[in-house]
Amino acid sequence: MRGGRSLRLRDRSPVHGLARRRLGPLEVVAQSVSGAAPSAAMAATPAIVAASAGGGTVWSFAIATVLALLIAGCISRFTRRMAAPGGLYSLTAKGLAPGAAFACGIALLVGYGLLAAAALAGVGAYLDALLARSGLPGGRVVVTVAVVVVGLLVGALALRGVRLSARVVLLVESVSITVMVVVFALLLLSGPAPGAVAPVPAAGIGGVAAGVLPALAAFIGFEVATALGAEARRPFRSVPRAVGLTAAVSGVLYLFAAQTQVVGFATTPGGLAGQAEPVLTLATARGWSWIPALLDAGLIMSFFACALATATALVRVLFSLSRDGVAPQALGRTHPRFHTPHVALAVALPVVVAMLAVPVVSGVPIGVTLVALLTLATCGFLVAYLLVCLAAPVFLHRIGELTWPAVAATAVIVPILLIVLVVFVAGSRPAVVVLAAVVAVGGVWFGWLRLWRPDRIAAIGVYDETVAEDVLGQAAA
Repeated sequence: MRGGRSLRLRDRSPVHGLARRRLGPLEVVAQSVSGAAPSAAMAATPAIVAASAGGGTVWSFAIATVLALLIAGCISRFTRRMAAPGGLYSLTAKGLAPGAAFACGIALLVGYGLLAAAALAGVGAYLDALLARSGLPGGRVVVTVAVVVVGLLVGALALRGVRLSARVVLLVESVSITVMVVVFALLLLSGPAPGAVAPVPAAGIGGVAAGVLPALAAFIGFEVATALGAEARRPFRSVPRAVGLTAAVSGVLYLFAAQTQVVGFATTPGGLAGQAEPVLTLATARGWSWIPALLDAGLIMSFFACALATATALVRVLFSLSRDGVAPQALGRTHPRFHTPHVALAVALPVVVAMLAVPVVSGVPIGVTLVALLTLATCGFLVAYLLVCLAAPVFLHRIGELTWPAVAATAVIVPILLIVLVVFVAGSRPAVVVLAAVVAVGGVWFGWLRLWRPDRIAAIGVYDETVAEDVLGQAAA
């Protein structure tokens, strides 16, 4: 009793319909690790970083890992206190104005949607390569059909329930990472590729700093677990741990991969920079003909797990936007048996598949499509990370728990993210066009809501709340 009135628990959560409190800690971690897709980044990103950082490639990854951990720390300020299927969108709403939260939601839709499409592109690209190595027919038609089939499989697993999809992701990503670690360990133990000694010159501070940008892009998606807060068993422990652990594990894997490739090309003129397929080049130089096929299989699995994890997060952001009243009401419905946002999935997944299938059918090489999708997805994630990091100390101040480490983390990471975002967008003309289009559409959408639905804008940021059943048990509730 307080003031003569009883404090009554809700009969149901604002995010009712989802399978609340079902996921164990390993399943939550697997979702975030799959969102980051470290196996794919281990194979491709070091050479991209080396183009700027040269001999300082490992240092660029080390700095990027620290930055990712700082972002994870800002996210944990929220996830230790609230669970929200909207992920960073709902978290930002508790610190910044509704307009900033809405912008974060749009950024996440762009990020998750394009990353899911990029993951499907990765499946198609490496499947085509695997078929070619096996002497089987491939090509544009086969790849397009394969991508559509994989998209349908992702949709089926995402529909059947978060526990099933989480377990599939855990199995697939575990196998993929194991394959990659074994391959890179063998390459590292075998030393540099045969050739005349041609030491790679050390990069200056500017080169290392420039290399941080693509290195940080390798971490996008590592926060996927935040969208599963309502469905995790102990969300205030498992979600922040999953996000922080994913950043740390991914960083270690990237450092290992970068060191392996830098050492491998230590005697090659120009070093790692400029190598189109560094891992395959090192394997071929040693006569290991079995590694390329194994590598292709591992990357296919990693991209598949990434597609499933990001599609799961994407539909939960749509679900939250709907429950907030700023998106069509139907998107907030859940399947009566599987307890998943089936309408949001039915709307989002065809769009994700089309974003890949249309350019491929039109003749655009799938590798080019993959790079473009990843570039645009990175822009969305950088905006979302920037906003949630800004929101963290404001949120803590509002609840009277502001500490100097929170302020210091934001003071360090926000200017860096802002610089990275500006440089990243300025360096990609398609990113400028797409970002301008997204801002225009989002601005019109928010303006309409501000004019006709101001009450919904004010209440933005739905999250899971304790209900009577949580405290009293099902029978008592």
